[in-house]
Amino acid sequence: MSPNDSRIDARDWSLLAVLSVLWGGSFFFNGAALRELPPLTLVFLRVVLGAAMLLPLLRMQGISFPKGVAGWKPFLAIGLLNNVIPFSLIVIGQTFIPSGLASILNATTPLFTVMVMAAAREEALQMRRVAGVALGLAGVIILRGWGVETRSGQGLGILLCLGGALSYGFAALAARRLLKDSPPLGTAAFQLMASTVMMAVVAGVVEQPWHLPIPGLTTWLAVLGLAGLSTALAYIVFFQIIRRSGATNVMLVTLLIPVTAILLGWLVLGEPISAREIAGAIVIGSALLVIDGRVLNLLRRVT
Repeated sequence: MSPNDSRIDARDWSLLAVLSVLWGGSFFFNGAALRELPPLTLVFLRVVLGAAMLLPLLRMQGISFPKGVAGWKPFLAIGLLNNVIPFSLIVIGQTFIPSGLASILNATTPLFTVMVMAAAREEALQMRRVAGVALGLAGVIILRGWGVETRSGQGLGILLCLGGALSYGFAALAARRLLKDSPPLGTAAFQLMASTVMMAVVAGVVEQPWHLPIPGLTTWLAVLGLAGLSTALAYIVFFQIIRRSGATNVMLVTLLIPVTAILLGWLVLGEPISAREIAGAIVIGSALLVIDGRVLNLLRRVT
């Protein structure tokens, strides 16, 4: 399927569902690890361990490293916009606001992406898609419940998370323009390697992590889950969807994340599902149908 096609096929819907589980877990892992680690150090560990996990796969697949400064420039840009800036802003934001509110703010990513792609003339600004994304965001708020707690620095935390969502929109544009022919595994690994270099400098200057006490087992398990599942594996899936269905479509995953989180809580932990959560999931499902457009076209033909 051409990335310019606004529709998503069945395979990519299934990949979006998988990605929503992988990225949804990042809010949980962040919350657990932030109890013992400062935010920038956590981001550094996330990218360096994610990159290390992908290196053996590069060798197995026979994927060569980029050559020279010119070869690494696209991955430095993607790493900055897709990892360094949003990871740092969102993790710091989570020190001011609850994880649930952070996930709601993260769900604004498709809206920012639609606007960025339209402003860059990469994709047409279709009002159907804008309306669908807005409806989906409303569904996330219904499903999660606004539940804003009064905390010191809450306004700053909200702005930081919104800044992270905006950065993801620019990252999608950069990936579309700079990495059209790069294999998903190579793109995922090389952007994480570039991000590792940048985050080593940032975390080293700001937090000096070598002076920190060694965290406990629970924190290390959260870091490994964050690096392995929510980063290394997630980015392979992410770049696969971008190549097949386009930048705007892949960002719809942020609407699915709250739904999958609640379903996992029900299936794994036996948590009850409320009527409000069911209503929110229905609204999100309706929004995704509006964005996809095929059901609306079918209704037009029938009428």
